[in-house]
Amino acid sequence: MKIAVVFHSGYGHTKRLAEAFFAELEENAKTQSTLIEIDENGDITDGQWSVLDDADAIVFGSPTYMGMASWQFKKFADATSERWFEDKWRNKVAAGFTNSGSMNGDKHSTLHYFVTLAGQHGMLWANMGMKPSNTKDASRDDINYVGGFIGLMAQSPVDSDADEAPPKGDLETAKAYAKRVIEVTEKWIS
Repeated sequence: MKIAVVFHSGYGHTKRLAEAFFAELEENAKTQSTLIEIDENGDITDGQWSVLDDADAIVFGSPTYMGMASWQFKKFADATSERWFEDKWRNKVAAGFTNSGSMNGDKHSTLHYFVTLAGQHGMLWANMGMKPSNTKDASRDDINYVGGFIGLMAQSPVDSDADEAPPKGDLETAKAYAKRVIEVTEKWIS
């Protein structure tokens, strides 16, 4: 199965999250995976558009800035309207992840935007399929500590370098979510 991860990262934290997700995809022998980074102008190449069109699943990623996906991701999303007119992404699996400086950071707005984008394209959304780490013994390094259900939420302190954050728990959550996307895609395309 072909899974493409398309993302924008402003400071490198979201890229680190995308790379953790992608690394798990590459570990699976059943997947042919591609990592596509939206550039600082909000663009991808014609070849990258072709990869997305050919994929069985597309995973969206963006930092959450001021309660929404970055303008670069939004420019990319607006450009998908050409695919929408032709139903090129209809019945593909979709998933998404986001990262912000604060624990909440209105990440849910970004994930809901991804779900809406996927719905407009007639895609099937793959949720997290996991419980949050919400006991008093939970630590920041636990899987799904931020507590996302619809998609992956990560947190990177604003004064951290990309090699310091997101923390281990969020990176491990990205890997677990990648396994979930593989599971959903495999069931959907069989």
